[in-house]
Amino acid sequence: MAELENPSVMPKVVGFLSSLLKRVAESNDVNQEQLLHQKISVFHGLTRPTISIQSYLERIFKYANCSPSCYIVAYVYLDRFTQRQPSLPINSFNVHRLLITSVMVAAKFMDDMYYNNAYYAKVGGITTIEMNFLEVDFLFGLGFHLNVTPGTFQAYCAHLQKEMLMMQPHLDFENSSSLSLGKSLKSHLCFNDDESSQQQQQQLAV
Repeated sequence: MAELENPSVMPKVVGFLSSLLKRVAESNDVNQEQLLHQKISVFHGLTRPTISIQSYLERIFKYANCSPSCYIVAYVYLDRFTQRQPSLPINSFNVHRLLITSVMVAAKFMDDMYYNNAYYAKVGGITTIEMNFLEVDFLFGLGFHLNVTPGTFQAYCAHLQKEMLMMQPHLDFENSSSLSLGKSLKSHLCFNDDESSQQQQQQLAV
């Protein structure tokens, strides 16, 4: 979308996405009942990374050089992943690896030119071998459902913009009707998307 090409908008989008992911991770961290039923996956670190989610996403934004649309698509992928893998909710132990993997997969799917796994591994602070494993596991976790229809893309953008405007009313977008992302979220990030329906009724997954 045109708004995403605005240099002043993308840092705000990145900042809000990191804030959203932080809320989701912290919510799942304190959900002790859920923690007992969580699976340990290749995305889980032994300890919480010392770098904050916001600093990590800003680092990805700085060095990945992928198109702005990739961050929205990565957001869609993370939502799909959490919906398809309910035993692997986003938390402080896996959010960083899920982030770097989702952005890399989105860049490969969306952009004509993109960096290889070794480069993303350096950006993410992991080994190339681990990056390769994360990519494969993420793709299988998504069921290789990578296509994002224009309607789905617009819906996630609209949801993101709505939330951003609610939290920061002073933000000025050129077209406030087209970018929206949602309310306080728990296990899942956003809403279930039914791409076979043209009207796509969104429901927050909590």
